[in-house]
Formats: sequence, structure tokens, C-alpha cells
Amino acid sequence: MSESNVKYTEAEALEFHARGRPGKVEIIATKPMATQRDLALAYSPGVAVPVRAIAENPGCAYDYTAKGNLVAVISNGTAILGLGNLGALASKPVMEGKAVLFKRFADVDSIDIEVKTEDAQRFIDCVELLEPSFGGINLEDIAAPDCFIIEQTLREKMNIPVFHDDQHGTAIITAAGLINACHLTGRKMSDVKVVVNGAGAAAIACTELIKAMGVRGDNVIMCDRKGVIYKGRTDLDQWKSAHAVETDRRDLAQALKGADVFLGLSAANVVSKDMVKSMAKEPIIFAMANPDPEITPPDAKAARPDAIVATGRSDYPNQVNNVLGFPFIFRGALDVRATAINDEMKIAAAEALAELAREPVPEEVAAAYGGRAHSFGRDYIIPAPFDPRLMETVSAAVAEAAVKSGVAQKPIANMEAYRQQLRGRLNPTVSVMSLAYENAKQNPKRVLFAEGEEPNVLRAAIAFKEAGYGTPVLVGREEVYDLLKELGVENPKEFEVLNSRNSPLVGRAVDYIYAKHQRHGMLRREVERLVNQDRNYFAAAMLALGEADAMITGTTRPFSQSLRQVRLVIDDEPEATPFGVTVVVGRNHTVLVADTAVTERPTAEQYAAIAMRSSAFARRMGLEPRVAFTSYTTFGNPPGVHIEELRGAVELLTGFHADFEFEGEMAPDVALNYDMQKRFYPFTRLSGPANILVMPGLQSASISAKLLRELGGESVLGPYMLGLEHPVQIAPMTASASDLVMLAVLAGGDAHAKAQRKKARARR
Repeated sequence: MSESNVKYTEAEALEFHARGRPGKVEIIATKPMATQRDLALAYSPGVAVPVRAIAENPGCAYDYTAKGNLVAVISNGTAILGLGNLGALASKPVMEGKAVLFKRFADVDSIDIEVKTEDAQRFIDCVELLEPSFGGINLEDIAAPDCFIIEQTLREKMNIPVFHDDQHGTAIITAAGLINACHLTGRKMSDVKVVVNGAGAAAIACTELIKAMGVRGDNVIMCDRKGVIYKGRTDLDQWKSAHAVETDRRDLAQALKGADVFLGLSAANVVSKDMVKSMAKEPIIFAMANPDPEITPPDAKAARPDAIVATGRSDYPNQVNNVLGFPFIFRGALDVRATAINDEMKIAAAEALAELAREPVPEEVAAAYGGRAHSFGRDYIIPAPFDPRLMETVSAAVAEAAVKSGVAQKPIANMEAYRQQLRGRLNPTVSVMSLAYENAKQNPKRVLFAEGEEPNVLRAAIAFKEAGYGTPVLVGREEVYDLLKELGVENPKEFEVLNSRNSPLVGRAVDYIYAKHQRHGMLRREVERLVNQDRNYFAAAMLALGEADAMITGTTRPFSQSLRQVRLVIDDEPEATPFGVTVVVGRNHTVLVADTAVTERPTAEQYAAIAMRSSAFARRMGLEPRVAFTSYTTFGNPPGVHIEELRGAVELLTGFHADFEFEGEMAPDVALNYDMQKRFYPFTRLSGPANILVMPGLQSASISAKLLRELGGESVLGPYMLGLEHPVQIAPMTASASDLVMLAVLAGGDAHAKAQRKKARARR
């Protein structure tokens, strides 16, 4: 139930999946494979030792292999998203996507398996034989009624968790929302009258779970395409007949009269305003049909302003999104080596989600959702998908329920230590970057794309606009419209294009730049030539004059050239040193590298300023800053030159009583290896490995960042520019369209933050 309002072209979707290494997943080694000895330990003959250990004690497989953190995502493609039966092979992109979500949200490794059969028994036989390989099985996109037969049989036959997310994932999130909706309206679960529209896998799972949580069976009316499922209907299968009730109501409209709750898992627009008006006071409406709900929230609210409404969509409040559940449910189940995911674990997950929604919302989540998620209430009964607390809260609740219900093979001795482990398992920066995209939707900005004729830039501008992040303003010639047409844009004229040769704004740009530089030897005709011939000067002037909020450039020329051109027009922030930060995002850590863009060899004052600004930037990304001033020497060993300024920066920060940890000078291997720090330099002021490396000069910073980008295998973002009066981001020449969208989103976020700070100063 995670339909999004994000738009994209078919070409963009195909390009995303095809570029670089095709697909969305790869397998990497977790042990070194550099020497012959490494290979001997990894394979023959060394591998024989764990083989014998596992043969003697099968539980050792969790100690010596990846089984304990490995889930298979399995489908036969008979019910792919909203696309229907397109076959096993066509389901592979979806299953790869599910594997990515497992890793992204809960650090669970996952392999997708597509089974080429529509015979339920053959599917069961295939999956059952895979038990030695995996710690859990996630079934996906399998049509009813086979999904019921397959899951039930596999749960009985296999001694590892088997979970059909299309059924139970939706049910768990729905149950969490229902708990809180009842809480807000003063209802008890045992008293509510519920109408369920739809009788497929998700609808039946929702019905079974809410009954397990206390909703009385005779208070639930289920409807399918033919109307109410009542006792006496002769066309019901065993799964529908289990929910038949004694009633004289025969259609949805009749069923909804006086109902407290509507759970829709059916089709678009099947609920009218009149039906909603007939419901009980403060009706609870979960309209979860994909992609369009049974009734839209505006229509439901128009009919009944007292209603609480949830959908499966991200552009309305209260999104029922499965990503809130399955990654963390499997995380908890795997960590205790559960043999199943039972009702107790599902209920624990639902209750944990409900409780989390009632807690104060973290500042970064509330800001990202534009104030829409400030506190628990009618428009916030389900946690936001990027709430950083989900990992700890839901996983721990599931693990604890598994232990209490007797399905855990490895009970957790210290729950608080386990929660701490969960908090440290994921990199907070990943969540914060995701929140930045949500923030952009809530606070869209006008962003200048200075190289508006480049295909990559145009793809980024299209994606930026269609996703709702803001308004792209393309700087280029009139042929930009033809290029947009070639890229699949139906109405190119919807895009704003500024031509630096004939735009009516050219005169203002010339006046602005000439006024800045007329007393520094620049002639007006020289300014006219620069503005007419180079888009960076014109775009930067438009930004300075307030025609846009931010600017993106860099793909057609070296970084240093773009920066020189921009700084001719855009001033530095008052009392600031412009610099660049490259963000290296790993699976479990993030390191910022500065200065990667501007200053050849900073002074002590500049080093200190870079450290302070980098620390503020790190906190925006969810990191508690630990700064290391890096060098080839560590605390004077070996002795060398050019370290006085680094030591001066440390002294300055000490005098400033900086509110972050800092240390130096240190070699990078010492800065990043806390065990080495504690062993050889016990006096260090850092409490862990450094996450901000202030490099000794532009050359070392730039070389390090580019080496990491090409060789590191981790995500390297930036350099991200700080210290200019207006938000400008300069992309690497190798930047992809996705990279450009990210920089545009960050630039827009910077513009919003600057505007907020300006308002705060004005209030003071």
C-alpha cells in the first residue's frame, strides 16, 4: 500500500534500471579476498572447518554463514503490484526493489527468487527445498487464493519465518492506524462495527488480524464484487466463508449505514459521499485501493468533516505504507532466530507502530513533512516512513514477542543492549537524505539549471519537476523545447526557459554584474559578452536578483572553472569561508571530507571556520560531529612542516569552547580507527572514530574525494558547497541525472533554511 505521487517518464524508469550495473542489487564479499591465504580460508581447504561444525550442529550455520541475516523474496508474478499476472520474469524488478528496501531500512540482506510456475504445489515444493539457504522467506505478488494455500503450507513445513507481505504487511500497518483512530475517537476495538470492502489477500489478512486484536467477528461485514458476504451465499470459497455473517444487508451502501470503520482494499471510487454520511459519528475510513482510493480524503472530509481518513498514498496524510512493517518485522525475527512470524509478533508490531505515532515527532521528521507531522492527531495516526526510530521500536517489539510466544531459538538476554545495537545498525544519514526529498516536496523552490541544453540536465529537471520538488528554470536556447519533446515531455512549454541572449532579464543581469565590478577594471561591454556567451554568469545573476532560489551547474566544465564564474557574481556569506564538503555514505557510517572545492591551503582561522560549518552541516544530516584535522603526521610523529596552521585551528576551537569534538593533527588511518586512537593516543579528545575529516589543503581533499568516488564502492555525494551568499551547487562533470536531482533538492533545502534563519532574525 505504498503508491506514491512521484511522477517520472518511462524512459527515466528504464534508464534508472539500466545504467551502470543493470538492476538494483549486487553481492559483495564481507571478508578480505586479497591474498592466497584469504582464498584458502574462504574456500578450500579452510572452509571444511565450518562445514564439519555445521554438520555436527546445524545451529552453527547462523554463526559461520550469512543465513541469519538473509531473506529470500519469492514470487511467481501472478499479481504484480497493480499490473496483474505478467509472469515470474516480469516480477524480477519488483522483487529486486523489495530486496533493496530490506537493506535500506533494516540492514537485512535479501535475494530475489522468481519461480516459473502457476501451480501452487510446485511452487511450495520449490520454496520448501530452499530452507537451508535462508533465515526467512518473504512471499510477494502471488494471486489469491494460491497465496493462502502457499503461505499456510510453507509455514507448516518450514522451520523459518514465512511471511506474505501483501497480506500481513498491509494488515499490520492498518491495525496500527485503527488502534490510534479508536484512541482518538474514544472507541474500544471490541465495540467497533467494521465494513471491509474487498476479499483478496490483504482484505482477509486485515480482517483476521483485527479480529485477533479484539474486534468481534459478528461486528465485521465483508463485501466482495458481488456484495455482502453473508451466511447462506452459495458462491463462497473457504477463505471468504470464514468471514460470512448473519445479516440482511446485501450491498456496500447498506453495509456502511451506522458503521464505525471502513477498510477499503478494493477499487477506486466505489464509496460515495452519501455512503460516508450514513456512517456513525466520527467515522474511520481507510481507503487503501491502489493507485486511487475508494474515496479521496477531500471528498470524505467534505461529506463528514469529523472523519479520520487514511489511504495508501504519500500525498495524503496517514499513509498505509508496508515499508513501515516488513523490514523491521524480519529484523526482529532474524535476530532471535524465530521459527515463524506468528499473530503475537504481528500484533506487537502493530502496537509498537501505534505507540510510536503517539510519541513526539523528531524535529527532522516534522520539518521534512512541512509541519504536517508535528504531533499525534487525526492527520497523523501512523508514523512517517522515514522516522529514524522505526528500526529500534518495531524490531525490538517483534523480537520480544517472539521470545514470549516461544518461537525464538536465540532469546535476547539484554533488551536495552539489543535496542542500542539496533540504533547503531543503520546510518542516520541515509534517513536524513530521504527526509530531504520529503522536505523539498513540502517547501518547493525555483532552481536554476544553468546548463539547460544538456540531456542529463534536462532529465534531472524533468524528474525534479514531476516529483514535486520545485520549479526547474532552464537556462538555454529555444531548442530546449525540442530536446524536452525528444525526452518524452508531452507539453514542453510547461517548462520555463531563460535565454541569456534574448531574455528581457539580460539587461538586469548586465547592470548587476557591472555595478559589482566597474571599479575593478571590468568594462560594461565585457560584462555583456560574458552574460551573452556563458550561462553561468547569467544564471548566477538571476539567482542574486531573486529570480530563483538556488542554482545547479557544473556538468560541462571543470569544477574550479564553474566556481570562479559563480563567485564573480555571488558573494561569500558575511564572515564566512566558502568550502566544499564531500559526503561519503557507507552502510553503517558517514564521513564528511572538507575542503574539497575552494581553498588551496587554509589559515588556522579558515580551518576552524570550516570545522564549525562542517559540524553544523553534519548535525543536519543526523550525525554528532567528531572532527579530525588530518595530516601525514599524527601529533608530530613523524615531524614535518605545514602543520602549524592545523594546530592553530585546534587552539582556536579550544578557546571558542566549540560544542563539538575535535582533534588533530592526525593521519587519516588514526582518525578513522578508534581502537588505534585508544591504544596509542589515549589522550585523544574524540569519543569515537572521526566523521569529519578537515583536510590540510585543496589538493589532498580533492584527490581523496575523487579516489573514494572511483575506488571506494560506497556512495560519494558532492562536493556540497557551503559559505556562498546564495545556494549554488556545482556538480561533478560525471554526475548522473539522479545526482543532479539530489543536488537540486539539497540546494532548495539550503534556500529554505536561509529563508527561515532570515525570518528568525527579523522576529528578534
